Amino acid sequence: AAPRPAHGCGSGALLGRFGVLLQALLALCAFSTLMLKRFKEPKSERRPWRIWFYDTSKQAIGALFIHFANVFLSDLTEEDPCSLYLINFILDATLGMLLIWLGVKVVSWIVQHKKYTYLVFGEYGDPPQAAAWIGQCILYLLIMVFEKTVISLVLLIPGWTKLQQILLGYIPNPQLELVLVMFVVPFIVNAIMFWVVDSLIMRKYKQKDALDINGSTETPRARRTEESQVLLSPDMDFDQSESDQDVSGLWGTNQKMKQPSYQVVI
Repeated sequence: AAPRPAHGCGSGALLGRFGVLLQALLALCAFSTLMLKRFKEPKSERRPWRIWFYDTSKQAIGALFIHFANVFLSDLTEEDPCSLYLINFILDATLGMLLIWLGVKVVSWIVQHKKYTYLVFGEYGDPPQAAAWIGQCILYLLIMVFEKTVISLVLLIPGWTKLQQILLGYIPNPQLELVLVMFVVPFIVNAIMFWVVDSLIMRKYKQKDALDINGSTETPRARRTEESQVLLSPDMDFDQSESDQDVSGLWGTNQKMKQPSYQVVI
């Protein structure tokens, strides 16, 4: 057995039984924030479950790829894989977040310029097509591969070893360090990242729905007004026509009464 370091978790701790349990708990808690986000959306803009699954599953695939890549890279060291995993995670949450945003913007501009409608993030057709979801998952996974490649190149810069030695050196208990690195910090940061990225890749139809809502609330009132005008206008015309006939009849009678009569005597 490999000797345990003076501080930090030992080699293979991330893939141990306790580490895997923490990772499963992290996945359950982190993705529950996406469900909470759906229920926080207004009812008029809330996505159907199928569209919500298509949107969030792309993040799930990307997050799993980043997580297992970080576990693999962190387990290459024999000193303290927990601190190296934390460094990878912090870089993913800062510089990586900027790279993901940039990648989504560039890919969205390209597919809109080429008029690939089903590859626009959040657009799946009507009815939703699984082929569009698969294509968008591949694009998002390519963005995550690009992000992780850049982060791995950044880690090759000298100086990270010293930060790794002092980052979690004040925690004497290896299991406490594992809980902090694999659950507490990732849960907080992942919740924020999932919320932001979901808003970035979901369909933007708030303005259209707002117009539809306004139309649906105003249309019945307008219809009632038009119906009332239609119902009232014949009666008004009828009354007006009758009054006009009465006046014309009276006027004609008065003219007959006032007209002088002449008798011709031969």
